[in-house]
Amino acid sequence: MPTAPADAVNARTKLTNGRIQVTAQAQVKIGLGGGCHWCTEAVFQALGGISTVEQGFIRSEPPEDSWSEAVIVTLDPVALPLEVLVEIHLRTHASTSHHKLRGKYRSAVYVEEAETGLLVDRILCDFQPQFDDPLVTRVLPFAGFKASDARFRNYYATDPERPFCKTYIDPKLAMLRREYSNVLKEEASR
Repeated sequence: MPTAPADAVNARTKLTNGRIQVTAQAQVKIGLGGGCHWCTEAVFQALGGISTVEQGFIRSEPPEDSWSEAVIVTLDPVALPLEVLVEIHLRTHASTSHHKLRGKYRSAVYVEEAETGLLVDRILCDFQPQFDDPLVTRVLPFAGFKASDARFRNYYATDPERPFCKTYIDPKLAMLRREYSNVLKEEASR
């Protein structure tokens, strides 16, 4: 049975002069989908400011109510601003591709509150000029989550020598070390 993420106090955010401001230090839960959840999990486990990464399947409201691979992250938006989280999400999956597996790998940011959705929409618009093609990443309301089978969770952390990890996850983590070293957890920056 699908479950909602565990209760968390949402950070209060507001737009001021076109900038997002966090008005309370609190944890935020947000869903991120776009590629294989093994890759997505490893990317977000490497970031400072994220306390948990739950790997599994997520869905939104119709017509986006089919289960799609994703993670739910719990973050401190002061330690890791929402803009940085979204930018890393866009740069670590095919965020401009309408490939045939988009049902399984829906490019989206899933939110529980409409206000958070408006902020993420604004962030996506701000980043669009940095991409040659239109972003396909959408902001969707969160409707349900079911965790992956336990044997697939922490996929990279449990055996980074797997061929899949070497081929698909290591290049993403190397890019994070080059371009986002200031937001990586200490153990991920090596």
